[in-house]
Amino acid sequence: MTSSPLLVIAGAGSGKTNTLAHRVAHLIASGADPRRILLLTFSRRASVEMTRRVERICKTVLGDKTGPLADALAWAGTFHSIGARLLREYAQQIGMDPAFSIHDREDSADLMNLIRHDLGFRNREAVSW
Repeated sequence: MTSSPLLVIAGAGSGKTNTLAHRVAHLIASGADPRRILLLTFSRRASVEMTRRVERICKTVLGDKTGPLADALAWAGTFHSIGARLLREYAQQIGMDPAFSIHDREDSADLMNLIRHDLGFRNREAVSW
């Protein structure tokens, strides 16, 4: 098989999910190991939908030979989830604790509010250090 890596960049509603799902299903139907396919997207919903579509297309093309693909597509997910997975997997080699936490904007704001409250700056007063 001589397929090369593919990067798809397109706007909303242009068929990215369908294009990627068919490309991945084609690779698998052509003999590619699904554990060696990296399938990334920005949202969890799109990730789940792409994986579901790949499974459906593969079952249509390959029939009973498919087996469960959800586990085989181990590198399908969001940029953030795969990034976090890689960081956890290699955390010790890069000097991190594998039990690290990732805070989103809301978590960070909550943490800052707790600290501000603990320091006595309840009304979001300007702080001069």
